Amino acid sequence: MQDEARRQTLCGGPTNDSMKSPQGVSFARAWQAYTHPQKDVWAAQKAQKTRRRSAPLALRPSQLPRLSLPHPPAKRNQGVPVAATPSRLLSSVRETLRRKHYSLRTEASYLSWIRRFILFHGKRHPRDMGKPEIESFLTHLAVQRQVAASTQNQALSAILFLYRQVLNMEVEPPIHSIRARRSHHLPTVLSKEEAGQILGCMAGSRQLMAKLLYGSGLRLMECLRLRVKDIDFAQRQVLVREGKGPRDRVTMLPESLIPPLREHLQRVHLLHEQALQEGHGLVSLPYALESKYPLAETEWMWQYLFPSPRLSTDPRNGATRRHHADPSSLQRAIHRAARLAGIEKHVSCHTLRHSFATHLLENGYQRSDPAGDIRTVQELLGHKDVKTTMIYTHVLNRGGLAVRSPLDQPHAAPTRVTDALPP
Repeated sequence: MQDEARRQTLCGGPTNDSMKSPQGVSFARAWQAYTHPQKDVWAAQKAQKTRRRSAPLALRPSQLPRLSLPHPPAKRNQGVPVAATPSRLLSSVRETLRRKHYSLRTEASYLSWIRRFILFHGKRHPRDMGKPEIESFLTHLAVQRQVAASTQNQALSAILFLYRQVLNMEVEPPIHSIRARRSHHLPTVLSKEEAGQILGCMAGSRQLMAKLLYGSGLRLMECLRLRVKDIDFAQRQVLVREGKGPRDRVTMLPESLIPPLREHLQRVHLLHEQALQEGHGLVSLPYALESKYPLAETEWMWQYLFPSPRLSTDPRNGATRRHHADPSSLQRAIHRAARLAGIEKHVSCHTLRHSFATHLLENGYQRSDPAGDIRTVQELLGHKDVKTTMIYTHVLNRGGLAVRSPLDQPHAAPTRVTDALPP
Protein backbone atom coordinates (compact mmCIF):
# COMPACT_ATOMS: atom_id res chain seq x y z
CA MET A 1 0.00 0.00 0.00
CA GLN A 2 2.87 2.34 0.72
CA ASP A 3 4.37 1.70 -2.76
CA GLU A 4 1.00 2.37 -4.36
CA ALA A 5 0.71 5.64 -2.48
CA ARG A 6 4.16 6.66 -3.51
CA ARG A 7 3.38 5.76 -7.12
CA GLN A 8 0.22 7.80 -7.14
CA THR A 9 1.97 10.71 -5.47
CA LEU A 10 4.73 10.73 -8.13
CA CYS A 11 2.68 9.97 -11.22
CA GLY A 12 -0.58 11.56 -10.23
CA GLY A 13 -2.68 8.48 -11.11
CA PRO A 14 -2.75 4.77 -11.75
CA THR A 15 -0.23 2.98 -13.94
CA ASN A 16 -1.14 3.18 -17.64
CA ASP A 17 1.44 3.08 -20.44
CA SER A 18 -1.00 4.70 -22.81
CA MET A 19 -1.17 7.79 -20.67
CA LYS A 20 1.74 10.07 -21.40
CA SER A 21 3.12 13.11 -19.63
CA PRO A 22 3.47 16.41 -21.45
CA GLN A 23 7.12 15.57 -21.96
CA GLY A 24 6.22 12.29 -23.68
CA VAL A 25 7.39 10.01 -20.80
CA SER A 26 5.02 7.23 -19.66
CA PHE A 27 3.89 7.07 -16.10
CA ALA A 28 5.24 3.54 -15.74
CA ARG A 29 8.65 4.80 -16.87
CA ALA A 30 8.49 7.58 -14.30
CA TRP A 31 7.52 5.13 -11.59
CA GLN A 32 10.35 2.77 -12.54
CA ALA A 33 12.82 5.64 -12.41
CA TYR A 34 11.58 6.51 -8.96
CA THR A 35 11.69 2.99 -7.54
CA HIS A 36 14.86 1.80 -9.35
CA PRO A 37 17.00 4.90 -10.05
CA GLN A 38 20.14 2.91 -10.87
CA LYS A 39 18.42 0.92 -13.62
CA ASP A 40 17.23 4.14 -15.22
CA VAL A 41 20.76 5.51 -15.31
CA TRP A 42 21.96 2.34 -17.02
CA ALA A 43 19.15 2.58 -19.58
CA ALA A 44 19.94 6.23 -20.25
CA GLN A 45 23.62 5.43 -20.85
CA LYS A 46 22.72 2.61 -23.22
CA ALA A 47 20.34 4.81 -25.15
CA GLN A 48 23.01 7.54 -25.43
CA LYS A 49 25.52 5.06 -26.87
CA THR A 50 22.94 3.89 -29.40
CA ARG A 51 22.26 7.46 -30.50
CA ARG A 52 25.99 8.14 -30.92
CA ARG A 53 26.41 5.12 -33.18
CA SER A 54 23.42 5.99 -35.35
CA ALA A 55 24.11 9.74 -35.50
CA PRO A 56 26.14 11.10 -38.47
CA LEU A 57 29.76 12.06 -38.01
CA ALA A 58 30.01 15.54 -36.54
CA LEU A 59 32.84 17.83 -35.52
CA ARG A 60 33.65 18.58 -31.94
CA PRO A 61 32.93 22.10 -30.69
CA SER A 62 36.66 22.87 -30.70
CA GLN A 63 36.89 21.79 -34.35
CA LEU A 64 34.09 24.04 -35.57
CA PRO A 65 35.17 27.08 -37.60
CA ARG A 66 35.07 30.41 -35.87
CA LEU A 67 32.34 32.61 -37.21
CA SER A 68 32.73 36.35 -37.16
CA LEU A 69 29.58 38.09 -36.11
CA PRO A 70 28.39 40.84 -38.43
CA HIS A 71 28.94 44.40 -37.33
CA PRO A 72 25.85 46.33 -36.32
CA PRO A 73 24.45 48.44 -39.14
CA ALA A 74 25.72 51.98 -39.26
CA LYS A 75 23.34 54.79 -38.50
CA ARG A 76 21.92 56.65 -41.43
CA ASN A 77 21.13 60.31 -41.66
CA GLN A 78 17.62 61.09 -42.68
CA GLY A 79 17.14 62.34 -46.20
CA VAL A 80 20.31 60.73 -47.62
CA PRO A 81 19.46 57.91 -50.07
CA VAL A 82 23.02 56.52 -50.14
CA ALA A 83 24.03 53.40 -48.24
CA ALA A 84 26.25 53.83 -45.19
CA THR A 85 28.56 50.89 -45.66
CA PRO A 86 31.70 51.52 -47.76
CA SER A 87 31.10 48.48 -49.97
CA ARG A 88 27.60 49.63 -50.90
CA LEU A 89 28.91 53.16 -51.32
CA LEU A 90 31.54 52.00 -53.82
CA SER A 91 28.86 50.02 -55.63
CA SER A 92 26.81 53.20 -55.94
CA VAL A 93 29.85 55.02 -57.29
CA ARG A 94 30.44 52.26 -59.84
CA GLU A 95 26.81 52.35 -60.98
CA THR A 96 26.93 56.14 -61.39
CA LEU A 97 30.15 55.96 -63.41
CA ARG A 98 28.70 53.36 -65.76
CA ARG A 99 25.45 55.26 -66.11
CA LYS A 100 27.42 58.31 -67.26
CA HIS A 101 29.47 56.14 -69.69
CA TYR A 102 32.86 56.57 -68.05
CA SER A 103 35.58 54.23 -69.26
CA LEU A 104 36.70 51.24 -67.23
CA ARG A 105 40.13 52.80 -66.65
CA THR A 106 38.52 55.94 -65.22
CA GLU A 107 36.19 53.78 -63.13
CA ALA A 108 39.07 51.85 -61.59
CA SER A 109 41.03 55.05 -60.93
CA TYR A 110 38.12 56.87 -59.27
CA LEU A 111 37.23 53.89 -57.08
CA SER A 112 40.85 53.60 -55.97
CA TRP A 113 41.08 57.27 -54.96
CA ILE A 114 37.75 57.19 -53.12
CA ARG A 115 38.83 54.09 -51.21
CA ARG A 116 42.13 55.73 -50.27
CA PHE A 117 40.29 58.87 -49.14
CA ILE A 118 38.04 56.85 -46.82
CA LEU A 119 40.93 54.81 -45.38
CA PHE A 120 43.01 57.95 -44.81
CA HIS A 121 40.35 59.31 -42.45
CA GLY A 122 39.89 56.08 -40.48
CA LYS A 123 37.04 54.57 -42.53
CA ARG A 124 34.69 57.45 -41.82
CA HIS A 125 31.77 57.82 -44.18
CA PRO A 126 32.27 60.64 -46.69
CA ARG A 127 28.97 62.32 -45.82
CA ASP A 128 30.29 62.76 -42.26
CA MET A 129 33.28 64.61 -43.69
CA GLY A 130 33.60 67.74 -45.72
CA LYS A 131 35.91 70.41 -47.05
CA PRO A 132 38.56 70.23 -44.23
CA GLU A 133 39.01 66.48 -44.72
CA ILE A 134 39.38 66.92 -48.48
CA GLU A 135 42.02 69.61 -47.97
CA SER A 136 43.99 67.49 -45.49
CA PHE A 137 43.99 64.50 -47.86
CA LEU A 138 45.18 66.60 -50.82
CA THR A 139 47.88 68.17 -48.65
CA HIS A 140 49.02 64.70 -47.59
CA LEU A 141 49.37 63.69 -51.23
CA ALA A 142 51.44 66.76 -52.09
CA VAL A 143 53.68 66.87 -48.98
CA GLN A 144 54.11 63.30 -47.72
CA ARG A 145 53.48 61.34 -50.93
CA GLN A 146 55.03 63.98 -53.23
CA VAL A 147 52.73 63.13 -56.12
CA ALA A 148 52.64 65.03 -59.39
CA ALA A 149 50.14 67.81 -60.02
CA SER A 150 48.17 65.67 -62.48
CA THR A 151 47.90 62.88 -59.89
CA GLN A 152 46.61 65.28 -57.25
CA ASN A 153 44.09 66.73 -59.71
CA GLN A 154 42.88 63.23 -60.52
CA ALA A 155 42.32 62.50 -56.81
CA LEU A 156 40.42 65.78 -56.44
CA SER A 157 38.24 64.96 -59.45
CA ALA A 158 37.37 61.55 -57.98
CA ILE A 159 36.41 63.03 -54.60
CA LEU A 160 34.33 65.81 -56.17
CA PHE A 161 32.56 63.23 -58.31
CA LEU A 162 31.71 61.27 -55.16
CA TYR A 163 30.19 64.27 -53.39
CA ARG A 164 28.43 65.91 -56.33
CA GLN A 165 27.21 62.95 -58.39
CA VAL A 166 26.74 60.19 -55.78
CA LEU A 167 26.08 61.84 -52.42
CA ASN A 168 24.38 64.90 -53.96
CA MET A 169 26.40 67.17 -51.68
CA GLU A 170 28.01 70.36 -52.92
CA VAL A 171 31.58 71.19 -51.89
CA GLU A 172 31.99 74.95 -51.81
CA PRO A 173 35.07 76.20 -53.65
CA PRO A 174 37.84 77.11 -53.27
CA ILE A 175 39.67 74.21 -51.66
CA HIS A 176 42.63 75.59 -49.73
CA SER A 177 45.27 72.90 -49.71
CA ILE A 178 48.91 72.64 -50.59
CA ARG A 179 48.86 71.91 -54.29
CA ALA A 180 51.58 70.05 -56.14
CA ARG A 181 53.59 72.33 -58.40
CA ARG A 182 52.88 71.74 -62.06
CA SER A 183 56.11 71.00 -63.88
CA HIS A 184 56.85 71.93 -67.47
CA HIS A 185 58.68 68.94 -68.87
CA LEU A 186 59.77 68.76 -72.46
CA PRO A 187 58.77 65.50 -74.17
CA THR A 188 61.36 62.95 -75.16
CA VAL A 189 61.71 62.93 -78.94
CA LEU A 190 63.55 60.40 -81.08
CA SER A 191 65.42 61.29 -84.21
CA LYS A 192 64.30 59.74 -87.48
CA GLU A 193 67.25 57.35 -87.40
CA GLU A 194 66.48 56.27 -83.81
CA ALA A 195 62.80 55.72 -84.61
CA GLY A 196 63.78 53.55 -87.57
CA GLN A 197 66.17 51.51 -85.43
CA ILE A 198 63.47 50.81 -82.83
CA LEU A 199 60.93 49.76 -85.46
CA GLY A 200 63.56 47.57 -87.10
CA CYS A 201 64.10 45.66 -83.85
CA MET A 202 60.43 44.65 -83.70
CA ALA A 203 58.40 42.14 -85.68
CA GLY A 204 54.87 40.84 -86.18
CA SER A 205 51.77 42.62 -85.01
CA ARG A 206 53.74 44.53 -82.35
CA GLN A 207 55.80 46.16 -85.07
CA LEU A 208 52.63 47.02 -86.98
CA MET A 209 51.14 48.69 -83.91
CA ALA A 210 54.34 50.65 -83.24
CA LYS A 211 54.40 51.85 -86.86
CA LEU A 212 50.83 53.12 -86.45
CA LEU A 213 51.86 55.01 -83.33
CA TYR A 214 54.74 56.68 -85.14
CA GLY A 215 53.18 56.98 -88.62
CA SER A 216 49.71 58.16 -87.56
CA GLY A 217 50.35 59.82 -84.19
CA LEU A 218 48.00 57.55 -82.24
CA ARG A 219 47.87 57.12 -78.51
CA LEU A 220 48.35 53.63 -77.11
CA MET A 221 44.69 52.90 -76.35
CA GLU A 222 43.53 54.59 -79.54
CA CYS A 223 45.62 52.13 -81.52
CA LEU A 224 44.41 49.09 -79.57
CA ARG A 225 40.74 50.10 -79.84
CA LEU A 226 40.79 50.39 -83.62
CA ARG A 227 38.24 48.21 -85.39
CA VAL A 228 38.27 46.86 -88.93
CA LYS A 229 35.82 49.50 -90.13
CA ASP A 230 38.06 52.34 -88.88
CA ILE A 231 40.73 51.73 -91.55
CA ASP A 232 39.95 53.44 -94.84
CA PHE A 233 42.43 52.21 -97.46
CA ALA A 234 40.81 54.20 -100.29
CA GLN A 235 41.13 57.55 -98.54
CA ARG A 236 44.35 56.52 -96.76
CA GLN A 237 43.08 57.62 -93.38
CA VAL A 238 42.42 56.21 -89.92
CA LEU A 239 39.23 57.13 -88.06
CA VAL A 240 39.84 57.40 -84.31
CA ARG A 241 36.61 56.84 -82.40
CA GLU A 242 36.19 58.43 -78.96
CA GLY A 243 39.73 59.52 -78.39
CA LYS A 244 40.74 61.65 -75.47
CA GLY A 245 37.76 63.81 -74.69
CA PRO A 246 35.91 61.78 -76.03
CA ARG A 247 36.10 63.17 -79.55
CA ASP A 248 36.38 61.55 -82.97
CA ARG A 249 39.10 62.61 -85.37
CA VAL A 250 40.70 61.55 -88.63
CA THR A 251 44.44 61.04 -89.04
CA MET A 252 46.67 59.88 -91.86
CA LEU A 253 47.41 56.28 -92.89
CA PRO A 254 50.98 55.85 -94.18
CA GLU A 255 51.19 54.30 -97.63
CA SER A 256 53.93 51.94 -96.53
CA LEU A 257 51.51 50.36 -94.00
CA ILE A 258 48.79 49.49 -96.50
CA PRO A 259 50.28 46.15 -97.75
CA PRO A 260 51.20 44.79 -94.28
CA LEU A 261 47.84 45.91 -92.89
CA ARG A 262 45.99 44.02 -95.62
CA GLU A 263 47.97 40.86 -94.87
CA HIS A 264 47.33 41.29 -91.16
CA LEU A 265 43.58 41.65 -91.75
CA GLN A 266 43.53 38.47 -93.81
CA ARG A 267 45.07 36.49 -90.95
CA VAL A 268 42.72 38.04 -88.40
CA HIS A 269 39.74 37.27 -90.66
CA LEU A 270 40.69 33.60 -90.79
CA LEU A 271 40.93 33.48 -86.99
CA HIS A 272 37.52 35.16 -86.74
CA GLU A 273 35.91 32.60 -89.07
CA GLN A 274 37.43 29.78 -87.05
CA ALA A 275 36.12 31.32 -83.82
CA LEU A 276 32.62 31.56 -85.27
CA GLN A 277 32.68 27.87 -86.13
CA GLU A 278 33.69 27.08 -82.54
CA GLY A 279 30.81 29.14 -81.14
CA HIS A 280 32.83 32.24 -80.24
CA GLY A 281 33.68 35.32 -82.30
CA LEU A 282 31.71 37.81 -80.19
CA VAL A 283 33.09 41.30 -79.61
CA SER A 284 32.01 44.06 -77.22
CA LEU A 285 30.09 46.97 -78.71
CA PRO A 286 29.95 50.55 -77.40
CA TYR A 287 26.90 51.73 -75.49
CA ALA A 288 23.56 50.12 -76.52
CA LEU A 289 24.55 49.02 -80.02
CA GLU A 290 24.34 45.40 -78.91
CA SER A 291 20.58 45.71 -78.41
CA LYS A 292 20.10 47.99 -81.40
CA TYR A 293 22.04 45.71 -83.78
CA PRO A 294 21.76 42.15 -82.35
CA LEU A 295 23.99 40.57 -85.02
CA ALA A 296 26.69 43.26 -85.01
CA GLU A 297 28.79 41.54 -82.32
CA THR A 298 29.62 38.73 -84.75
CA GLU A 299 30.13 40.86 -87.87
CA TRP A 300 33.61 41.21 -89.31
CA MET A 301 33.72 45.01 -89.52
CA TRP A 302 33.15 45.38 -85.76
CA GLN A 303 36.07 43.14 -84.82
CA TYR A 304 39.18 44.66 -83.29
CA LEU A 305 42.11 45.33 -85.61
CA PHE A 306 44.50 43.83 -83.05
CA PRO A 307 42.48 41.19 -81.15
CA SER A 308 43.63 39.37 -78.06
CA PRO A 309 44.83 35.77 -78.58
CA ARG A 310 42.51 34.52 -75.81
CA LEU A 311 38.94 35.09 -74.68
CA SER A 312 38.09 37.23 -71.67
CA THR A 313 35.11 38.04 -69.45
CA ASP A 314 33.43 41.41 -69.80
CA PRO A 315 33.43 43.03 -66.32
CA ARG A 316 30.22 44.93 -67.08
CA ASN A 317 27.89 42.02 -67.89
CA GLY A 318 30.03 38.87 -67.41
CA ALA A 319 29.82 37.81 -71.08
CA THR A 320 32.71 35.90 -72.66
CA ARG A 321 34.08 37.82 -75.62
CA ARG A 322 37.34 38.54 -77.44
CA HIS A 323 38.83 41.84 -76.36
CA HIS A 324 41.64 43.82 -77.95
CA ALA A 325 45.31 43.11 -77.28
CA ASP A 326 46.79 43.83 -73.87
CA PRO A 327 48.49 47.27 -73.76
CA SER A 328 51.33 45.95 -71.59
CA SER A 329 52.45 43.61 -74.40
CA LEU A 330 53.16 46.54 -76.73
CA GLN A 331 54.80 48.54 -73.95
CA ARG A 332 57.21 45.70 -73.17
CA ALA A 333 57.95 45.17 -76.87
CA ILE A 334 58.90 48.83 -77.40
CA HIS A 335 61.04 48.82 -74.26
CA ARG A 336 62.93 45.73 -75.42
CA ALA A 337 63.39 47.18 -78.91
CA ALA A 338 64.91 50.37 -77.49
CA ARG A 339 67.39 48.33 -75.47
CA LEU A 340 68.31 46.22 -78.49
CA ALA A 341 68.83 49.36 -80.58
CA GLY A 342 71.14 50.77 -77.90
CA ILE A 343 69.14 54.00 -77.45
CA GLU A 344 69.91 55.60 -74.10
CA LYS A 345 66.58 57.41 -73.72
CA HIS A 346 63.40 56.81 -71.81
CA VAL A 347 61.35 55.38 -74.69
CA SER A 348 57.66 54.55 -74.30
CA CYS A 349 54.66 54.23 -76.59
CA HIS A 350 53.92 57.93 -76.23
CA THR A 351 57.47 58.77 -77.31
CA LEU A 352 56.59 57.64 -80.83
CA ARG A 353 53.62 60.03 -80.82
CA HIS A 354 55.90 62.88 -79.70
CA SER A 355 58.31 62.02 -82.49
CA PHE A 356 55.46 61.99 -85.03
CA ALA A 357 54.43 65.56 -84.16
CA THR A 358 57.98 66.90 -84.00
CA HIS A 359 59.04 65.40 -87.31
CA LEU A 360 55.90 66.73 -89.02
CA LEU A 361 56.63 70.25 -87.82
CA GLU A 362 60.27 69.89 -88.76
CA ASN A 363 59.38 68.85 -92.32
CA GLY A 364 56.91 71.72 -92.61
CA TYR A 365 59.43 74.35 -91.57
CA GLN A 366 62.17 72.97 -93.81
CA ARG A 367 60.20 72.12 -96.95
CA SER A 368 57.07 74.31 -96.55
CA ASP A 369 55.01 71.13 -96.31
CA PRO A 370 51.30 71.92 -95.59
CA ALA A 371 51.16 68.85 -93.34
CA GLY A 372 53.70 70.56 -91.10
CA ASP A 373 51.41 73.49 -90.30
CA ILE A 374 50.80 73.86 -86.57
CA ARG A 375 47.00 73.81 -86.98
CA THR A 376 47.12 70.69 -89.15
CA VAL A 377 49.29 68.91 -86.61
CA GLN A 378 46.87 69.95 -83.88
CA GLU A 379 43.98 68.31 -85.72
CA LEU A 380 45.96 65.15 -86.43
CA LEU A 381 46.94 64.81 -82.79
CA GLY A 382 43.46 65.67 -81.47
CA HIS A 383 44.62 68.48 -79.18
CA LYS A 384 41.89 70.76 -77.87
CA ASP A 385 44.22 73.73 -77.46
CA VAL A 386 46.98 74.77 -79.82
CA LYS A 387 49.21 75.54 -76.83
CA THR A 388 49.54 71.80 -76.26
CA THR A 389 50.82 71.38 -79.83
CA MET A 390 53.22 74.31 -79.50
CA ILE A 391 55.35 72.33 -77.07
CA TYR A 392 56.69 70.28 -79.98
CA THR A 393 58.32 73.35 -81.51
CA HIS A 394 61.17 73.13 -78.99
CA VAL A 395 63.15 70.90 -81.33
CA LEU A 396 62.90 73.41 -84.16
CA ASN A 397 64.77 76.00 -82.12
CA ARG A 398 67.90 73.84 -82.33
CA GLY A 399 68.54 74.51 -78.66
CA GLY A 400 69.21 77.83 -76.99
CA LEU A 401 66.56 79.62 -79.11
CA ALA A 402 68.61 79.19 -82.28
CA VAL A 403 71.51 81.11 -80.73
CA ARG A 404 74.91 79.88 -81.80
CA SER A 405 77.35 79.04 -79.05
CA PRO A 406 80.58 81.04 -79.00
CA LEU A 407 82.48 77.79 -78.89
CA ASP A 408 81.12 76.93 -82.34
CA GLN A 409 81.97 80.31 -83.86
CA PRO A 410 85.11 80.62 -85.99
CA HIS A 411 87.96 82.48 -84.35
CA ALA A 412 91.60 83.29 -85.06
CA ALA A 413 94.31 80.80 -84.30
CA PRO A 414 95.87 81.32 -80.88
CA THR A 415 99.33 82.88 -80.79
CA ARG A 416 102.14 81.80 -78.60
CA VAL A 417 102.88 83.90 -75.55
CA THR A 418 106.61 83.99 -76.34
CA ASP A 419 105.89 85.77 -79.63
CA ALA A 420 104.43 88.76 -77.79
CA LEU A 421 107.40 89.17 -75.46
CA PRO A 422 110.06 91.86 -76.30
CA PRO A 423 113.45 90.63 -77.36
